[in-house]
Amino acid sequence: MYNFDVEMPGSVADAVSAMGREEAQALGGGQTLIPTLKQRLASPSVLVSLSKISEMKGVCTGEDGALCIGGATVHAAVAKDGFAGLAGLASRIGDPAVRARGTIGGSLANNDPSACYPAAALGCGATIVTNSREIAADDYFQGMFDTALEEGEIITEVRFPVPEVSRYEKFVQPASRFALVGVFVARFSEGVRVAVTGASEDGVFRWAEAEAALSQAFSENAVDGLSVPADGMISDLHGSAAYRAHLVGVMTKRAVANAA
Repeated sequence: MYNFDVEMPGSVADAVSAMGREEAQALGGGQTLIPTLKQRLASPSVLVSLSKISEMKGVCTGEDGALCIGGATVHAAVAKDGFAGLAGLASRIGDPAVRARGTIGGSLANNDPSACYPAAALGCGATIVTNSREIAADDYFQGMFDTALEEGEIITEVRFPVPEVSRYEKFVQPASRFALVGVFVARFSEGVRVAVTGASEDGVFRWAEAEAALSQAFSENAVDGLSVPADGMISDLHGSAAYRAHLVGVMTKRAVANAA
């Protein structure tokens, strides 16, 4: 590690002000950022902790029926108060210690290509709310570790339309508990959305072919014969590109079967 300052603002306004300092970096639960600092992959001079901002914590239902989750809400709270598919996803992130510290805003801000929450946000068509604007999930995720967030922008809330049926299934990488491949399936009255994490070199993505098939018939058999190309899939010591492409179909079928 190295020397840096820590700011602990008590409001979003104070956090935004602190983020104006040179080389400042927002700190949620630290489950992604702290290991990054230890490996010297990032070296901010100021960490702005969001852990004391009460207005960024909690789960509630909005006037439009959406599930509203504060950006500083920990995974354990989402596992307790989220709708079925989202609660199930949160309950299987890491271990109890990680779920007690890690936050939904921190996960979405870092956009790790194997993180679970990006699949839920994209699969539900969530809205990412920041201190200055609202961003649709379809526009938010822009590649591996890349998002639409601008410098100094903070995720204050995430709004999830609540699906009729939803389920997240992941093939776990045993050492990290991240998803080797994870698939979130959400059925709404207007159709089905399918989002995949852990597989692509470009990060989380929607599987349009599966969405079309499942919108016609919400059955695991609906995706028989469908596949995603191995080109562009992650290939590492845990699994080849072809293996991950195969797992996308397997996890999608499993999610549909268990949701139904």
